Amino acid sequence: MDETKNLLEKIKESIQEKKGKNIVIADLTEIDDSICNYFVICTGNSPSQVAAITDSIKDYVRIEAGVKPFAIDGTKNMQWVAIDYGEIIAHVFLPEQRDFYNLEHLWADAKLTRIPDLD
Repeated sequence: MDETKNLLEKIKESIQEKKGKNIVIADLTEIDDSICNYFVICTGNSPSQVAAITDSIKDYVRIEAGVKPFAIDGTKNMQWVAIDYGEIIAHVFLPEQRDFYNLEHLWADAKLTRIPDLD
């Protein structure tokens, strides 16, 4: 499995570990001028769950894939956290922010893969 696919899988697993919901992987590889190749988008129900998912992604990916993020933004208010791994950016949203920014619609040309919730 190539590094990017492995990283996508580890990010997905780390979100599921903390019960993140509505996981969507947006494949941006066919879109010119996109800022990365993939978005991983999920929802946490509260700021504390957004924080837990963020920590889970950061720690799990470092341990399981040996990769650290280039940057993490949004940790002050925990409403929308973006974790930048270069080719992949993980987005952890509160429900209201996810509905408002609607990244899936914004990148409508992307191939979207919806991951079923575990419970």
